[in-house]
Amino acid sequence: MPYQQGSRLPGERASRLGHLEVMDYPLVKQLLANFNQQYRPEECNTINWSPLPAAEETLKYIFVVDGSLQQIDHDQYPYSSVSFIKTALLKLDTYALEKVDPETPHPFVIQDILRESVTSHSTILPLRNTWTEGKTIYDTIRDTIYHSICDTSPNMDGQILDTLKWIAYKKWSDSRDGLPEFQCPYGHEDQKHLTSLPYDSDKGICSVCGNEIYITDFLGFHLDMGEDSAPPTIASTYMIIHETLLLFTALRIFWENHKDLISECLFIKDGPLSIRAQYSKLVEPIRQFFEYAKTSGYPIHMMGQEKSGMFYDHLQFLGPDAPKKSFLLLQDEYIKKHIQCRPIGGAPYGKDTNYGAKLFIKQNNYHMMVLNIPFGKYKQNPQPDDLIGYTRIISTIPKIISNRYEGALLPIELANNIASLSTYPSSKMLKLFSESQN
Repeated sequence: MPYQQGSRLPGERASRLGHLEVMDYPLVKQLLANFNQQYRPEECNTINWSPLPAAEETLKYIFVVDGSLQQIDHDQYPYSSVSFIKTALLKLDTYALEKVDPETPHPFVIQDILRESVTSHSTILPLRNTWTEGKTIYDTIRDTIYHSICDTSPNMDGQILDTLKWIAYKKWSDSRDGLPEFQCPYGHEDQKHLTSLPYDSDKGICSVCGNEIYITDFLGFHLDMGEDSAPPTIASTYMIIHETLLLFTALRIFWENHKDLISECLFIKDGPLSIRAQYSKLVEPIRQFFEYAKTSGYPIHMMGQEKSGMFYDHLQFLGPDAPKKSFLLLQDEYIKKHIQCRPIGGAPYGKDTNYGAKLFIKQNNYHMMVLNIPFGKYKQNPQPDDLIGYTRIISTIPKIISNRYEGALLPIELANNIASLSTYPSSKMLKLFSESQN
């Protein structure tokens, strides 16, 4: 490892000639000769892709959510770090999207579509050497997350908090139960110090220690933090949670006010339909809601698209040989064996974390996609009929394809344009902004 740059002297640079010895080393040459062979298991060559289902009536209204973040590291001692986060929700309709040229969309047409259709949220989380006077970084982050979820700005008006309570307390049902027990943020060194909140509460007093707790503590952010610093994953997890809650806010409002129209909506998330680690306690209520809505005669049409990661990479491996207008619904054993590359024993894939099944779709050689479509009750090996509304979702996809990028969907492309924070100039400007406020 090189010496790092200090306040007076530059950092140590790596050797410009070190690779020559590696390239001339006999063992490296021998091993590399063996490695240069692309291996495709026979099972991957004999996969049966299914033809896309017959077209049905397309969905009329589209809600799509995306998010972005930029971590800002300040160069001067004490080297503080903060993370800016932005999420955005777009409301679109397929009739308007059909007017957009999929190859060269006219900016005025896009402007007309986006006018008064965007809801966005922004916040900032401290990560290192940044705190509120009189509090530790640990407490500052807890407070910041809670007040960010409670965002009462005109864009949000407290709707995200209402949605979190709607999911956590299962308010679509007749349940009046409090939150399941969770680890108290004031007892993070004592794993047995559990607490809860009564029905419909967003904050309260811990019955064990008497300190104030928030509904956001139920999610478990405090389990990933120390007293004096937090990992960058806190910011990315907050972004994912907020994206999910923002999308479900649109769903909740339709459920409460326009239930007759909810099955004409397509809810799209940029990324997988999953929530990991301790935050996955939201997954089971979400699954229960999908099942409840389906059995009540109001199926929810939702999908997520994965644009990177191991499933995306595997599709690039398989896709060129797959027939056009086909799909592959992935099963537990195949995922473990060929994508995760782990033993097929153990817990089923996604049992605690996923509320959607994975499937590959190939429209043509330029539009191959990794999609997630929800089931209700968890299915280890889902079948097409287990995926809620999958025929109408797949029928809608040709209406929203963009030809500007491979495998692109126009709603996600538009959401990304609004929500994304670029490395340049956004990162530089946010750094100057944060420094000017101190």
